[in-house]
Amino acid sequence: MDFSYATVARHLPPTPMWSYPVLNAAVGATVLVKHENTQPIGAFKARGALTLLAGVRTGTVTYSTGNHAQAMAWASHLFELPCTVVMPEGANPSKVAAVRAWGAEVVLAGAVLADSEAHATELAERTGHRLVSPGDTPELLAGVGTLYDEILTARPDLDAILVPVGSGTGAAAATVVARELAPKCEIIGVQSAGSPAAHDSWRSGELQTRPNRTRIEGLATGRGYDLPQRHMRELSDFLLLDDDRITEAQRLLATAAHTLAEGAGVAGLAALLDHPDRFAGRTVAVVCSGGNASPQELAALH
Repeated sequence: MDFSYATVARHLPPTPMWSYPVLNAAVGATVLVKHENTQPIGAFKARGALTLLAGVRTGTVTYSTGNHAQAMAWASHLFELPCTVVMPEGANPSKVAAVRAWGAEVVLAGAVLADSEAHATELAERTGHRLVSPGDTPELLAGVGTLYDEILTARPDLDAILVPVGSGTGAAAATVVARELAPKCEIIGVQSAGSPAAHDSWRSGELQTRPNRTRIEGLATGRGYDLPQRHMRELSDFLLLDDDRITEAQRLLATAAHTLAEGAGVAGLAALLDHPDRFAGRTVAVVCSGGNASPQELAALH
């Protein structure tokens, strides 16, 4: 798969990857934090949207709970293309404001993402603009692959990378890159037990739909996506976590690594807290996939 390194590199420098002694001591492992929270939109999805829209000459319609929406709005602004994002009616107001600030049109429709997807599909058919799935779009996955190329080029000796999973583009890209650069490195997906659709799809080998009850916005996906799941078959493991464990990891990252992250951004770290014996003494990377914490998340950290 072509990961379009040149396209991404023209617009985005490599993000930092640092280790913090206090964090290492807290989890009993050597932890490298890949800081995708430093991207222009505060999340890794900038890479995929950039790769997609570099080759598009028409408007787009997409659906998202937040970070994919911001990524599409940002990249559309960069390439001067129209963009409409359909978001659930209860979407994080700060993320809605950020999407609009980049010049995209926001349509609030439905109680859950599945409702927003249906509305976006109808809107794309009516306008003739390209419908962009946050999961089943190869260019998005290819752009995200540059993140794991940066990690494994710098540290091909890693024992494992723990990857937060919503639609699964990150975990899918990680398996492809690891196969080429570091085949001994375990790629482990992490999702909230409150929204286990991707996990259950991976376990069963068939796409599943599940209730979407997590409060962790970036992990709130109610169905499995075909394209990521095909690559995610190569995951070493896929872990489910309680939302409270994820909040605990947010507090730890803030105090031990000076980093404010949204819930999805600490899912990998939460897995280390949940399975201390499994990762003890090992060298692992966790992807801080985003820093766009909602006001409710911030309040819960006190």
